[in-house]
Amino acid sequence: MQLHNQVYQIQGVGVLDIAGQFGLPLYVYDADKIIEKVNLLRSSFSGVNLKIKYAAKALTNISILRLLRQQGVDLDVVSVNEARMGLIAGFESQQIMYTPSGVSFAEIEEAIELGLQLNVDSLALLEYVGRQYGSAVPVSIRINPHIAEGGNIKIQTGHADSKFGISILYRARIKALVEQYQIPVVGLHIHTGSDFKNASAFLRGAEVLFELAADYPDLRFMDFGSGFKVAYRAGDHVTDLADLGSQVSAAFAAFCRQYGRELELWFEPGKLLVSECGSLLVQTNVLKENPTRTFVHVDSGLNHLIRPMMYDAWHDIVNVSNPAGEEKNYTVVGYICETDTFATDRSLPEVRPGDVLAFKNAGAYGYMMASTYNSRPRPAEVLVYEGQPYLIRRRDTFDDLIRNQVDVPVLNAVTV
Repeated sequence: MQLHNQVYQIQGVGVLDIAGQFGLPLYVYDADKIIEKVNLLRSSFSGVNLKIKYAAKALTNISILRLLRQQGVDLDVVSVNEARMGLIAGFESQQIMYTPSGVSFAEIEEAIELGLQLNVDSLALLEYVGRQYGSAVPVSIRINPHIAEGGNIKIQTGHADSKFGISILYRARIKALVEQYQIPVVGLHIHTGSDFKNASAFLRGAEVLFELAADYPDLRFMDFGSGFKVAYRAGDHVTDLADLGSQVSAAFAAFCRQYGRELELWFEPGKLLVSECGSLLVQTNVLKENPTRTFVHVDSGLNHLIRPMMYDAWHDIVNVSNPAGEEKNYTVVGYICETDTFATDRSLPEVRPGDVLAFKNAGAYGYMMASTYNSRPRPAEVLVYEGQPYLIRRRDTFDDLIRNQVDVPVLNAVTV
């Protein structure tokens, strides 16, 4: 099929051609879409000293990290290995914010040795850092503001029962530890969840940090996390970034005047920057009729895209091979020996065996949450950059599946 005849294209490159070149299933990312989102966020907060810290957990491929570094974006990581990948991609250690969640103190020591900005998420960690390093390691403090906001309960992180951050009710205990060990506090951090539709959750969180800042005269930044809502289907409400930027910037500027000097305002977008850039391309294996529905079985499953099963997430589906076909209802399912439903009773152009389907909004938490369940390999990844598709991760092979398994000779003995 010629490129100009393909309805679904990325930077003018036909998706079917990409599938033909690299095979299926396949993750494909559009670099232009990532750059567009970076520029949108910057323009929305043009009135403040903004630092964008990309949440690497959303999509940690080194080529994606390099693209974001090229755009002047810094990094937010939740593991030392994410930080190491960031360093390989060219980030300086001081550009990387490290926000652990109950990790071992050994990993904390690794992070400090690497020179990362440590974001403390518990009183136990704060005391450990104080005992071990005294005033030698500047930290930021992650606060749990007891704000229940943001989408599915599984992605709400700021409510009173959440494991994340230090409860705002422990304000006095935080201050006492900081003073006891003379710990330099250079930042305050808050992240209350995801899928916020308006500025109210950010402003409520900001008020908590603004009040807490009175305890710490040497702050350099405030980090408001992320949680920007993106569209998963037509008509979805999304975060109005222009309105959010205007309201939060005004509130932050007023705080800085009261505080006595200008601080940096940090955000940690992950999904906002990469969700819409990605598509998971799959091939239809079998159409299976039963009395209540028609199943479309594809050559993928929850091992490659777990979000529909984990979060009830919606992903638009495009029939790339037959976009003008007659609309019919299908339930799209995977090939895994578990219930792995991508979509139920979804209206799609007629699907035929061999048709290529694209699951949209698959850039964030798609490949990164993939597994080799059922001993099936993970897909390859391709980035379309300046009109050219580039392989940025090879497809798993059978050798990859068994690479770290150890053959125990005694088990080779024949028994009767």
